[in-house]
Amino acid sequence: MPDKETGAFSAPWVLRRARASDAPALAQLCSGSMGYAAGEGQVRRRLEGLLPDDSQLLLVAEAQGRVVGYLHAQSYQVLYAPAMKNILGLAVLPQWRRRGIASALLTAAEEWARGTGAEAVRLCSGEERAGAHAFYRARGYRCDKRQLNFKKQLPACPREEDDKEESRYG
Repeated sequence: MPDKETGAFSAPWVLRRARASDAPALAQLCSGSMGYAAGEGQVRRRLEGLLPDDSQLLLVAEAQGRVVGYLHAQSYQVLYAPAMKNILGLAVLPQWRRRGIASALLTAAEEWARGTGAEAVRLCSGEERAGAHAFYRARGYRCDKRQLNFKKQLPACPREEDDKEESRYG
């Protein structure tokens, strides 16, 4: 139903900053909607490290008292390009899709980027996610190159709380 004064429609959800208590819902979104194995404990530990970091933006969409979507973006600073923001994760529960939540999350990230002086927002999307690609294109994102994503699994290291030695890098 539109607002009587502005004529704008109000959404049945709100965007807010993520909290550590959102870990169970975020783990579900990472696992169920994005296909990444992410346990609640792991997500909680990551949140506790990321939330105080001003170079990170973690937003959730909340509806009916539960988290139904999220976005994670971070500053992207490299020597060879202007300042950008990098979308690391964007997911909405299937039953809440096509209601403007992902668009609102992206818009919020773009506003954050502009507010920090970034010149662009970038993201990577799995080759098989054709629906997501159409969504991004419809919002003005362009695929300007294709890349291969390489990863090397490192040997297990001691858990952070058990590591008494200072890193040689920091």
